[in-house]
Amino acid sequence: MALEQTLSIIKPDAVAKNCIGKIIAMIEEAGLQVVAARMIHMSRVQAEEQYAEHKEKPFFKPLIGFMTSGPVMVMVLEGNNAISIYRKLMGATKPEEADKGTIRNLFADMNDEDKVMKNVVHGSDSQESAMREIDFFFDQHDICPRT
Repeated sequence: MALEQTLSIIKPDAVAKNCIGKIIAMIEEAGLQVVAARMIHMSRVQAEEQYAEHKEKPFFKPLIGFMTSGPVMVMVLEGNNAISIYRKLMGATKPEEADKGTIRNLFADMNDEDKVMKNVVHGSDSQESAMREIDFFFDQHDICPRT
């Protein structure tokens, strides 16, 4: 087991529904620790840089509009195999395909036509992405590993 860090973003839809505490409780119950957290309202520039890999995809502009529509909670999670544990906890990208009891299954609005982007949370998909995303939102002195 490797100690890892991963980025989590609780998206504007979950923040608006006051699900932050419930999501953090699930994260902690899964054995991960929150080692940095802050609420921000992403600028268009920040959102475009965060999601730059999707720039040529048709959903890029709506995604940027959504991610800048309200505040988000950005967090660094730490634990053994944090990336895979958090991705499993999030559930499938499409909430209707997410396993029962996952974050997206419990909190995403299954009736929203934009449910693929309004899927409550984002998590890094690899160690490389995690390092890049964490460095984008946090300075190293903002991260407080637990001892």
